[in-house]
Amino acid sequence: MAVTLKGRDFVSLRDFSPEEIEQFLQTATAMKLRQKAGMMDRPLEGKTLGMIFTKPSTRTRISFEVGIWQLGGVGLFLSGEELQLRRGETIEDTAKNLSRYLDGIMIRTFDQKDVDDLAANSTIPVINGLTDLLHPCQAASDLLTIREKKGQFSDLKLAFVGDGDNNMVHSLLFAGSKVGMDVSVGAPSGYEPQESIVEMAAEEAAVTGSRLQVTNDPVEAVRGADIVYADVWASMGVEDERQERLRVLQSYQVNAQLWEHVHSEAIFMHCLPAHRGEEVTDEILDSPASVVFDQAKNRLHMQKAIMALTM
Repeated sequence: MAVTLKGRDFVSLRDFSPEEIEQFLQTATAMKLRQKAGMMDRPLEGKTLGMIFTKPSTRTRISFEVGIWQLGGVGLFLSGEELQLRRGETIEDTAKNLSRYLDGIMIRTFDQKDVDDLAANSTIPVINGLTDLLHPCQAASDLLTIREKKGQFSDLKLAFVGDGDNNMVHSLLFAGSKVGMDVSVGAPSGYEPQESIVEMAAEEAAVTGSRLQVTNDPVEAVRGADIVYADVWASMGVEDERQERLRVLQSYQVNAQLWEHVHSEAIFMHCLPAHRGEEVTDEILDSPASVVFDQAKNRLHMQKAIMALTM
């Protein structure tokens, strides 16, 4: 029996049970199928989503703005440069004010604490559109794509190669451990995922049977993988480290040589934007194995499900 998710924040996938994650997946799938058939779900008629951006975005802004409109509501773009936050108003006061105007808040920002504090002080649902620590909307969308392409989560291995101290890696560890999918991370020494995240994901994995691995060997990470995942090596906020990261991470590029070690029917995933020729070659990104644009499309459907269920 489905449990109500109304009023819940969507801050981290760790906050949800496997059954609740399944509810998001089923809702997104149903909405996607009905839209394809020409039917539109409008459960948020008359509701308003405030969208706070202190980090620029392509996919996050468009998918949320289109999504809330398709659900019958209205999305308000709130630039971090324009809010009083920039002039010293606290997150706590901002949350209390916005709660009196809006029905939900989506925030895409740098510091995870800002999202946590916003959620703690809001009386309306807060959705984490991305922080430096976590990217739960993308990871939930990726689960939708994996199910569409592979039909299951059990007996699958997802391998991420590159910078492991990364919001996608952290959220994929939570996602995989929740649904019983194995997750392997191949990252250089000093670029591994945060130990606290791995430990929390391991607690979930012990329940679902997921196997987690962190290794410094990219070949070991992808060996037999059903899904190979990459992300940019220099994300927003660490551009000054770009040249050093290119040097350290060059052997973690997803290319034809690395692809020789994956499962014969493996797919390639990337949350985009991709820096072609750095973390992935054109040969892989444009290959039949690549599902990156299907991933991007599914952001719309999953985020509609998240908004519909929580708002």
